Amino acid sequence: MNRADKTSSAAARRAAHDTPSARPQKEPTVAIVTLQELIEAGVHFGHRCSRWNPKMQPYIYGKRNQIHIIDLRQTVRGLLRGVNFLERVSASGGEILFVGTKPQVKELVKQEAQRGSMHYVSERWLGGTLTNHATIRSRLARLEELEEIERSGKLVDYTKKEISFMRREKRKLMRNLDGIRRMTKLPQAMVIVDPRREESALKECNKMGIPSVCVIDT
Repeated sequence: MNRADKTSSAAARRAAHDTPSARPQKEPTVAIVTLQELIEAGVHFGHRCSRWNPKMQPYIYGKRNQIHIIDLRQTVRGLLRGVNFLERVSASGGEILFVGTKPQVKELVKQEAQRGSMHYVSERWLGGTLTNHATIRSRLARLEELEEIERSGKLVDYTKKEISFMRREKRKLMRNLDGIRRMTKLPQAMVIVDPRREESALKECNKMGIPSVCVIDT
């Protein structure tokens, strides 16, 4: 860790203790992650100050070397609110759709969604996934048709060129739709990692009135 990192980490630790947001709030006390774990993961680093969004002011502790330092108490509080909301949705039988296509998060998004028996999009968001669900269901029906052709041994009825085309089609459909193939209705909530990247997903989510929990920075 270089000097700048040490300085920023120290600032993050101070933010955990001496900011107004550190005052007791009516929030759950269940430990999801510790402040030290967040610091070690570098979660307290925001973007360069020149790239900030003024709406994030309440969540920023300060700045070091022209980099905003995030108030980690606010981060933990937001995590608790998000988790509690998602637990209520799940407890009431609601379904949740996880969205995250960035290379560094897509495998984790898939794993966590599967761990909770929920739906996910980790490769590519297809336009109309929420707003034109009938079309998405038709593509899923095509995927099931291709799988049935393979299971039934009917591939022998096709030429090598046709078989090659169908297998490519199946791989593409699996890559883009496998995470939502059990989603027979609109989800009751969505978790979106990096809403700037997943702008199309967020727009459809808002258009359909679906509440979302998003992971953002400064």
